[in-house]
Amino acid sequence: MESEGKTRKPTGTRYSDEVRERAIRMVFEHQHEYQTQGAAIRSIASKMGMSRETLRNWIIQAERDRGQRAGATTSELARLKELERENRELRTANEILRKASAYFAPGGARPPIEAMIAFIDEHRDVYGIEPICRLLPIAPSTYYRHAGRRSDPEQWPARARRDAELKALIRAIWEENFGVYGVRKVWRQLLRDGVKVARCTVARLMKVMGLEGVRRGRRIKTTQRDDAVPCPLDRVKRQFRAERPNALWVADFTYCWTWSGFVYVAFVTDVFARRIVGWRVSASMKTDFVLDALNQALHDRQPPPGLIHHSDHGSQYLSIRYTERLVDVGVEPSVGTVGDSYDNALAETINGLYKAEVVHRRSWRTLQDVELATLEWVHWYNHHRLLGPLGYVSPAEAEEVYNRNLVRSARAA
Repeated sequence: MESEGKTRKPTGTRYSDEVRERAIRMVFEHQHEYQTQGAAIRSIASKMGMSRETLRNWIIQAERDRGQRAGATTSELARLKELERENRELRTANEILRKASAYFAPGGARPPIEAMIAFIDEHRDVYGIEPICRLLPIAPSTYYRHAGRRSDPEQWPARARRDAELKALIRAIWEENFGVYGVRKVWRQLLRDGVKVARCTVARLMKVMGLEGVRRGRRIKTTQRDDAVPCPLDRVKRQFRAERPNALWVADFTYCWTWSGFVYVAFVTDVFARRIVGWRVSASMKTDFVLDALNQALHDRQPPPGLIHHSDHGSQYLSIRYTERLVDVGVEPSVGTVGDSYDNALAETINGLYKAEVVHRRSWRTLQDVELATLEWVHWYNHHRLLGPLGYVSPAEAEEVYNRNLVRSARAA
């Protein structure tokens, strides 16, 4: 009997229903042959290779099922276990739905596949993949397929591979152009580079990548009119068109706030190709600084007689020194009407581009910082920036085309 009591089955062993039922039946049928029920349990358990505690628990539960002992029956315990499982699943489902409702709030009736996959990635360690897929309109196989594609680009569909290539090209163009290009300019540059793509595709990918062009803000008045100074006639009449380079220039200046105070930036622009031909950065709005921009343009371009120089009513442009300089080189001055930005609209456009693409994108410590950034922007603007009115070519390229056509016409004559 002592050896029988020491027989033990390894902990955690599971028995079949048939073995369990047989052991219980044998105890009930033969317990009268032993002094106590415990002795019967000990004897039968050792012979069937199980612990007496296991068999004792089975007997206790069997007595409850037969109504011989107080306590929950097997069916009641199974039902209770089922209810607990359902309760856990409902709590989990509520948590998933609560988080999903916040996660997909901006979407429509059916969230995009990419958004649902991202949600599963974020919560799979907590809830598992299948429970989440049961509540979202996505099959587990769909998730696993997309997960496999991420680790193996060869499995990507053709559109995904194309999007990945275009994203790299779009980001390169956007970064190379100071991050100022929007959808239209990026699309045009891609076409110039020989990449055939729809504009709507570029818009979709730039939205996904979080890229956008700069937007111009409101303009603050910098023109200070001097009524005591004689004013030249308006020779342009808002017709900012020229048949050749060095036929019409427009001039204006704008401002930029730095840590040490305001600095001012003057531009002289050739209307034919909208090329900036002169510029200057200064700490004051005196005549000298706009005159320096004009002198740079005159030195670099060497314009022939007949050039028209158009500006607003700023006292700097109407000063005696500035006017005399124009007359000395045979340039005809022109000034727009008072209080009307349309009469110098092209110069205002250049100022607006400069403010949006340079000034408003960071804070400036010194005049020297502004000057260096202006140098880089003017070079990029003249040689790389695509301008819609020119057919989406740069100002330098537009002038090169004009010069080539001029030479070709001369040879043909």
